[in-house]
Amino acid sequence: MSQLLRFDELSLSQEVQQAVADMGFETASPIQSEAIPFILEGRDVIGQAQTGTGKTAAFGIPIVEKVIPFEKVVQGLVLCPTRELAVQVTEELKKIAKHKKGVWVTTVYGGDSIERQIKSLKAGANIVVGTPGRVIDLIERRALKLENVSKVVLDEADEMLDMGFREDIESILQETPEERQTIFFSATMSKPIMALTSRYQNDPKLVKVVKNEITNSNIEQLYYDVKGKAKMEVMTRLMDFYSVKLSLVFCNQKKRVDEVVEELQLRGYAAEGLHGDLRQAQRTNVMSKFRSGVVNVLVATDVAARGLDVDDVDAVFNYDVPLDEEYYVHRIGRTGRAGKSGKAFTMIVGAERNRLREIMNYTKVKIDKGVIPSFSDVVGVKKGMFIDRVRGAIEEGDLELFEDVLQALQHAGYSTEQVVSALVKMNMGITKNEFADENLSGEFDRRDRFNNRDRDNSGRRGESRFERGGRDDRRGGRSERGDSRDRGGRSEDRGPRSDKQGRPYRRDANMVRMFVNIGFNEKISPANIVGAFAGESGIPGNVLGQIDIFDKYSFVDVPKEFANTVLNRMEGASIKGKKVNVEIAKPNN
Repeated sequence: MSQLLRFDELSLSQEVQQAVADMGFETASPIQSEAIPFILEGRDVIGQAQTGTGKTAAFGIPIVEKVIPFEKVVQGLVLCPTRELAVQVTEELKKIAKHKKGVWVTTVYGGDSIERQIKSLKAGANIVVGTPGRVIDLIERRALKLENVSKVVLDEADEMLDMGFREDIESILQETPEERQTIFFSATMSKPIMALTSRYQNDPKLVKVVKNEITNSNIEQLYYDVKGKAKMEVMTRLMDFYSVKLSLVFCNQKKRVDEVVEELQLRGYAAEGLHGDLRQAQRTNVMSKFRSGVVNVLVATDVAARGLDVDDVDAVFNYDVPLDEEYYVHRIGRTGRAGKSGKAFTMIVGAERNRLREIMNYTKVKIDKGVIPSFSDVVGVKKGMFIDRVRGAIEEGDLELFEDVLQALQHAGYSTEQVVSALVKMNMGITKNEFADENLSGEFDRRDRFNNRDRDNSGRRGESRFERGGRDDRRGGRSERGDSRDRGGRSEDRGPRSDKQGRPYRRDANMVRMFVNIGFNEKISPANIVGAFAGESGIPGNVLGQIDIFDKYSFVDVPKEFANTVLNRMEGASIKGKKVNVEIAKPNN
């Protein structure tokens, strides 16, 4: 690791220096210190970094610096896996270009008016940030011209490949000049990533933030072994016990986000949700409330939170154990930022302990078991906070106006002690519920099941599947990323889509089968379908199930909770430049 650089040590214009200062930056982060000098030199760069390391500024500062102002042609192109990340990157680039007159940045992505985006491009955008599917559509409409592009960035390249965008990425790169500067940022250096870099980069410089720098040492990480129905009670106790002012709660499904938000609001917490079904205006409104503190609990899915950048998050709650080890790193990286301390709490139920072990093996960090605060612990903390507020109000003075209130209540027959206790209760907002302290932990349930397990005729306790050497599906039944995405061909030739371990995907009651009116005759591959569904709908490509491709049509299994989103967002969408119709398949298909 090279020495961290101050921004005033870099060869940057006065306009960019001023913008960086306005953003509150003085010293570059590790990835910025290593990457910015090479990018400014014009070198191709591979940056291995994840969310929270400052990677957007690592490529954004040199791109803005090198843009020729008032030249109404696209000079820089940034590709992102999701519309949420594209919007976040655009906001960051606009901040960097704030004082540099004649530099315009625009965003293009599926799910928004393509006519509005075309109008924005015609106005003279210098830097375009977009998702691969929409970029392809705009190129084919001749609305986006890339012959003057000097810099191309692939942000979260590994995620784009996982979502099936490889063919789109290669098509886009082939539309740009050969002498361009190409910059890859990726959390992992997988074989597919290295294959792309060897083909499209020239002697790239590798810079990276290693894993133990990503899993920040100033984040306290704890897990809580709980009963499934007690998750909400434990989480809210932790929020109150640690006096959390701003928190992020992560769930694995959109439906769960809505459920958690509703329950938090019923308990009196200022909570809002963030998921793929929100329109951009709704998302912007939610984020504005969260950043300003009007909303202090933001509940989100991993995909919706891509690119989320808020520095003052006190704690991250994994309401659901993440489906992927890297998701865990992405999640907790949103607290403990800018030199501040943070907390990361994970709720586990039953066999999720196995997934937690895999997360610890991946991050090389031991996550300690936390002690669930008792009801009296939470009340004690709130009492202390209440006393501090009362003391402050007394010291401020001007209490004469309210003295007759106590006298009126005393005349009504209430003692001073009763009045004060009632006011404390009203202010603290705590009421007892059905959860006794001993009914929260999930360990007792497992012990009971273990001790009461059926015995065989010999009186021996029956073996569990763990004792027999069996293993839970660590993905919790999720459809895994399939090997078959990179293979074209007819459905009957390629066989059923499989996960990483070669297991066939299951078609079950939680999946809705979708009909797509395009197939093998149009040279469509599973990767094209996954890329289009993920790019246009904003859902993670790795939740899709079986994909069957025939000559003139295809079938795609979509989780029920995403079905309406897919139907709405895929209306008028294109796959490989061809408009498609997506609808729920008939029962006999």
